[in-house]
Formats: sequence, C-alpha cells, structure tokens
Amino acid sequence: MAFLMRVELPDVPGSLGALATALGEAGADIEAIEIVEHRADGHAVDDVLLELPPSVMPDALVTACLQLDGVKVHWISRYTAGANLSMDLEAVEAFTDEPDLAIERLVEVIPSTFRTDWAMAVGPGEDGAAVFMYGSPSAPRIVPACDAWLAVDKPGPLPEIPDWDSTVLAGSPGRTRDGMEFFVAVGRRGGPEFLNSEIARLGHIVSLAASVQTEGD
Repeated sequence: MAFLMRVELPDVPGSLGALATALGEAGADIEAIEIVEHRADGHAVDDVLLELPPSVMPDALVTACLQLDGVKVHWISRYTAGANLSMDLEAVEAFTDEPDLAIERLVEVIPSTFRTDWAMAVGPGEDGAAVFMYGSPSAPRIVPACDAWLAVDKPGPLPEIPDWDSTVLAGSPGRTRDGMEFFVAVGRRGGPEFLNSEIARLGHIVSLAASVQTEGD
C-alpha cells in the first residue's frame, strides 16, 4: 500500500539518512524522495513516497519520525497516483509533445506533479464571464468563484469557497503567445496549504504551457 508523507527536517548532512533509517526500521520501504523546499531557517521539506505492508500503520511512521531531532511530519496520506513521483520535467514533456493541446495536457498532469486532488483551466467567455476549458477527471465543472479568478494577476493561494470549506485552493494566470488568457486552479481536499515553492513552481509551469500552446486549440 502506497503512502505519501511530507516531512520537514534539518537541512544538514546526515538528516535524510537518519530519516530513511527510521522509516525503514518502522517497516516502510522508500520508493522515492523529492525535495519540495529549502527554507531560510535551515530546514528542508521533502515528499517521501512509501510502500507499507498491511501490518504497518501510518501512525507508526509518524512516531518514528518524531523521535528524530528537528523532524516534523506535515501530513501522510494514501497515494493513488502511481508508483513514482511525477517530476516537473515529465510534466513539461507531456504538454510539449502536443503543442496544440498544451493547456489541456498540463491540467491532466498537475494532480500527480503537485499532489493535488484536481486541476482545471478556465477562460473568459464572450460575455467576459469565466467558462470551463479543461479539467482533470475529478475537477468540478461549475465553480462559483471562476469569474473572480480571471482578475488574479499572479500565482498564489485562492480564497476558500464556502461550499468547499475543506478544500485548499491555489492558482496561476496564463497568457498564450497569441493573446489567449486563461487561469489554472488546483485544489487539495482537506489541505495541506500550498507552500510558496509550490506556488512558484505552479506559476512557472503554467507560463511554460502558455508559451507552448499553439492555435490548434
């Protein structure tokens, strides 16, 4: 059974090795580790993809981590997006292979790349109101806040939607080379909050997709 854990640890030599040892002793098999953020306070945030046998509970991993000095577990959850973490370059390859579908392909790969529950793209309709363009399989097709998103001018967290009080939102605007404007929004049900580094990555990858998108759309 696969789990994804986000953990904060001292950004010093040996910390990652100590974490891996503790997780291994607790019964976890580490499949992959991705550095999410290096912080100015001397800590790093990593995502760790783990495989657990049925006899090992996730709580045991949290306990093992908390026994290490300076280590904090942000969250741990089931991971259903596949056996490997999807890296940004793999996402870029997905939409550069089909330039006329770049934005659509971007939305498809964002959930696994950024560990979100869904992603969607909206754009202005003929009357200026936001209209749905593309969405990952679990993305909502009707969003009350879409019109407000079109006025957002930089990547960042988005206000909560009252009906979705457990969904943490973030997004980024985009503009293609031929002037088409769109907005990509992503959601995590129940959190966690988006880190500044994740929002910066989201803005960068949306800009890349916008620069690749051709008029074939």
